[in-house]
Amino acid sequence: MSKRILVIDDDDGVREIIQISIESTTDWTVWVAASGREGMAIAQSTPPDLILLDVMMPEEDGIAVYKRFQADNLTRSIPAILLTAKTQTSEHQEFMALGVDGIITKPFKATTLVEKIVQIVGW
Repeated sequence: MSKRILVIDDDDGVREIIQISIESTTDWTVWVAASGREGMAIAQSTPPDLILLDVMMPEEDGIAVYKRFQADNLTRSIPAILLTAKTQTSEHQEFMALGVDGIITKPFKATTLVEKIVQIVGW
């Protein structure tokens, strides 16, 4: 069965690279959102199988968005992977302590993105 991935990132180029990387190598469908608010609306109307969530965004950062997903009964059980340019081990440990399923560090290789997702969520 085809997976549905929601990508929430304020960078148009990153969203496009992720969408192309995933859709060109799998039968998965990628939905994109430029903000946490937009992503929450999509996830509540049609829950995805996975959320890829940028950490550093204007208005509301990815951590605040993740916490809103966790506080909502409709979205709490959706696996989430954080996308971040932060590379410090201590920062990654803090993110994992929140309960996220995994972290993908930017910049990532488009050619191995699907492999990393599968490894993290076990598909």
